[in-house]
Amino acid sequence: RDFNERCAQCSEVNWGLTDGGRFYCRSCHNVTERTREVVNTDFITNSRVQTISKGLRKQEKNDGGCEWYICEGFQLVLKKQAEALEALGVCPQMKDEILCNFWRCYLQKSKQAYCKRPAGETVKALSACESSTDVDSDPERPSLLHLLSLSESEGDLQTDCSFASSVSKVSESTSVYSGSVDGSLYLMKNQKEKLRMTMPMTLSFCYMALLWLREPITLSELLRFVVEGHIPYLNVFQHFPEKMKLCGLDLRIFCVESWPVYEEVFNKMHELAAFLDLPRFPDITDSCFLHPDMLCMKYLMEANLPDELHNWTCRVVKKIGIGEVDFLTLMPGNKSTRKVKYDVLAAAVIVVVLKLLFLLDDHYEWLLSEFAEERNKNNTEGGPYFEFKKWYEVVKQSLDVEQKKLDEEGAKYLWRCEKPLFYSVKNKSKVLKRRQMVMNLQNQFGKLSGSVRRAEKPNPSSFQLSWSEENTDGSCFHGHSLKGVLQEKCGLLTAMNPDYWLCTVKLCNEKLCGHLAHYGEVEFPQSYHFVLGLFSFLLRIQPSYIHDEVCMIEHKLFNKKLYKKLKYNTVLRK
Repeated sequence: RDFNERCAQCSEVNWGLTDGGRFYCRSCHNVTERTREVVNTDFITNSRVQTISKGLRKQEKNDGGCEWYICEGFQLVLKKQAEALEALGVCPQMKDEILCNFWRCYLQKSKQAYCKRPAGETVKALSACESSTDVDSDPERPSLLHLLSLSESEGDLQTDCSFASSVSKVSESTSVYSGSVDGSLYLMKNQKEKLRMTMPMTLSFCYMALLWLREPITLSELLRFVVEGHIPYLNVFQHFPEKMKLCGLDLRIFCVESWPVYEEVFNKMHELAAFLDLPRFPDITDSCFLHPDMLCMKYLMEANLPDELHNWTCRVVKKIGIGEVDFLTLMPGNKSTRKVKYDVLAAAVIVVVLKLLFLLDDHYEWLLSEFAEERNKNNTEGGPYFEFKKWYEVVKQSLDVEQKKLDEEGAKYLWRCEKPLFYSVKNKSKVLKRRQMVMNLQNQFGKLSGSVRRAEKPNPSSFQLSWSEENTDGSCFHGHSLKGVLQEKCGLLTAMNPDYWLCTVKLCNEKLCGHLAHYGEVEFPQSYHFVLGLFSFLLRIQPSYIHDEVCMIEHKLFNKKLYKKLKYNTVLRK
């Protein structure tokens, strides 16, 4: 009724509105470029907005790109990572149900989507506010509704009409500094009360979804798959659609030049779970892969240790109660429960068992090795006795080779992406010319020296070190016996070694320094340091984190003796 111009084709004044907000002639069905600029919201005060005018959104910029938002970029990253995990054998339910719901909940909690915008707030990075009808009309552009799950229903977002009128203004003011609409605003936000999305947090989302489904992938394995290139992370923005131009401040958000750190991803996952107000996660029972008994079996095989040690790890787990469901299951927001690092905990249990049986003081384990070597010379029945010295030599040789390969791959890794990046529109032409020049020189030198074929990505595997019992060189110790270090007492097998040394007598406050105990290589025996280094390589984490878990287990295991000792020392001081 407000539009009284005559139709250019039939000269009639009989206008209707399309779903996109454009005027069309009901007589000849001619669609004009004019859009409805004023929307009367008096009659829809408490109702859900289903459409917003397309005319208020610039679909094409001068450089051929479209307006996009930071949350859309992170959603594309999550989609690629979820698809990669699905290709590795993860349950398809992870992407379309678990991860999608976590992401929606995050967008709602952080007030980026699925909520009514607070009055007087500055323009948010809301790609979804363009309505679900825009999704079908522009399939190349990512959508908050349909990117993760293509089967979800439309019309879930709630927003207000005033947002659309300010989108173009923000895009004009920020396009100089970034390719996205809200790149500069995103970095300027004061989000102390919220969790600002980062690239490491995408892995926190993935790990949280894996933990919810109790998938047989630990955090250390997830990060290793990232380094090996099986899960997109570094230069993942190269997979963005061509219309999503990335430049300027966007590079500070999506361009990473370092591998994710275990502790950062782990802590962010727990912050996310508390921020989203998630309920108690599914129980970690003794039949789950993440249970210490299961993981200890895996790491014993990978560390080439005797199978009989698994009985001892199970005894330690049961003795100190770290195999209980309440201890292992994640309770978001519960500060009284300890955050469990399942892989690090299992490795620490094995280290404690090795200390119980072999002491690892650079003396006792070598005496036991000499004793076992003499027994093996005269032993004609049963399996060979386990020799710690021989195991050390075999594993160290293999470990040095794998560590050298890892260091060489890290030194040769090309951190620079194939797609040229520029921080401003002004130097775009210079960057493109320079990149073309570099590629031409590389091609010329490659022809002169002979092209070097890039190393192919290794096939994904849960085991980094493999040992076969079929080898005749005796390099596999899985079937070796522990008779040389055990004795029968009261019908039970106990360690011949009556002594034990503690890594620390008193634990530190983890909140103050970040560690339960301080670890220095020179302060501990070399045998202990070698075992920590072995599991540090397998988990790709610092030895100090395994040392922390070892100290925690020791204090649980020897709690009564430590309490008596500390009480006795206190009395003497008085």
